[in-house]
Amino acid sequence: MNYKNLTPIINFIFPLTLILFFSNCYNKVEEFDLLHKSNPDGWYGSSFTITVKNKIDNLLNSPEEYLGKEVLVTGEITEICPMRGCWIDIKDPESESNIRVKVTDGEIVFPLSANGKYVDVQGTFTKINFTEEQAKKWKIHLAEEQGIHLIPDEVEITAEDLVEYRINGKGANIYTYGCK
Repeated sequence: MNYKNLTPIINFIFPLTLILFFSNCYNKVEEFDLLHKSNPDGWYGSSFTITVKNKIDNLLNSPEEYLGKEVLVTGEITEICPMRGCWIDIKDPESESNIRVKVTDGEIVFPLSANGKYVDVQGTFTKINFTEEQAKKWKIHLAEEQGIHLIPDEVEITAEDLVEYRINGKGANIYTYGCK
């Protein structure tokens, strides 16, 4: 085999491979960029597989009826995880009830700019039971995300702190009210 004939091909393929490799790395969107994106409108995660919307108030007033089931809710985003965008709190526009939507870290990143926007979310309605120690750690963690330092011995736990209903989100559509 004549290796001299392969030299031009190798001289072409090697730099091309390097260019493709580094350009692919350069275009990768980082979690930080997603968290700080200026226009949050659009789809996140999976598309919806159900169309019947549930009121957040109904979920919270009759939780046993919905536990483990796929639900679709609408509401205003009132708070976003400031660290990774891995959860949002949404408020039902009719009842003022709130629920947390938690997503897998890094799979969906809710931008901080989504605060005050509206969202449709599909996911599984779940219940988390905390021990007092878990509830205390959870409260401290949430405060730290807001830049607040709590002293563990001074954290008070109420009965409401021991149970959290949430939606494990699979898909979301964020939009400006009236522009959907």
